[in-house]
Amino acid sequence: MSETAARRRSPAAQRKRMRLILVVCGVTFLGAATALTLTALQSNVNLFFGPTEVVEGKVPAGATFRIGGLVEIGSCRIRGDGVTREFVVTDGANRVTVTYEGILPSLFRDGQGVVALGQLTDAAGEFRAEEVLAKHDETYMPAEAVEAMKRAGTWQEGGGETVAAAGAPSGANPCKG
Repeated sequence: MSETAARRRSPAAQRKRMRLILVVCGVTFLGAATALTLTALQSNVNLFFGPTEVVEGKVPAGATFRIGGLVEIGSCRIRGDGVTREFVVTDGANRVTVTYEGILPSLFRDGQGVVALGQLTDAAGEFRAEEVLAKHDETYMPAEAVEAMKRAGTWQEGGGETVAAAGAPSGANPCKG
């Protein structure tokens, strides 16, 4: 279009053109902002699975996820390197061995609810945790762990941990050493 043709446009046509340019720019900006937000959120989303779902192979390969349940009584030990803690997380139906390098939370003990963040290793379905969270009092159970135990059919209303905590030793925790 020549310069003289652009000058001949009516003011109404110029307003429509400007409005169209603003709408296209706005939609483009909104689309870019949405894409960036979804990309940022996707890297922060951690899936949650219970031991039964892990054993059944429902975990995507190579995924970082959270596993929750109860620490199986008597399962906690320190490996020969003196740094790696090993314990079993159970939902009453299935069990998964968890390894963690570092100091466990002060509230961590046998028969208590726990949620760990990490990945499955290739060796025998062992879960290597990057972070371990323990419950904060005797009546609290992480909501994700309760849901996993309900899906596995092992949750008992009024305190699911009574199943695993019955007969729990009151002595020192071997993983705290």
